[in-house]
Amino acid sequence: MNDDHSADTDAEEATLGRIETEVALLMRFGEATRRATGTAEHRVLDRAAYVILRHLADAGPQNVSALAARLNLDGSTVTRQVSALQRDGLITRTPDPSDGRGTVISPTPAGLQRMAAVQAARTRLYGDMLADWSVEDRTTLAALLGRLNQALINRNRPG
Repeated sequence: MNDDHSADTDAEEATLGRIETEVALLMRFGEATRRATGTAEHRVLDRAAYVILRHLADAGPQNVSALAARLNLDGSTVTRQVSALQRDGLITRTPDPSDGRGTVISPTPAGLQRMAAVQAARTRLYGDMLADWSVEDRTTLAALLGRLNQALINRNRPG
């Protein structure tokens, strides 16, 4: 029984090691692909701006604290990024209806347009890269990546 448990533990450690390596490679190759993709559509937003605009488009107007918590970033970092987005006319600040002292951030039509252009370009890129994958494999990949991201969110959530 002990040998079976030891073999199971060894197999699990090997699997976790493979996952660690594959995630590291995914991040590396993903970044290399992003840099190498020279189309203007991919370049209209930096990564931070894209993530903020995607979240605002999905979740609706947010204050900086909620945005920082959702993206697992420091409030000062988000404030800096939001200021740059506002300067570029991609987001707007309006008084927070639930707290008149604060503000909420919303994407502007220009911000949504740029975000949609990047999203469409990325969708085409993944469509090309995964063209020879079955629908089932792509669906499974999407589900597993969603679960991985949720696990990362849960792991990094304060408290």
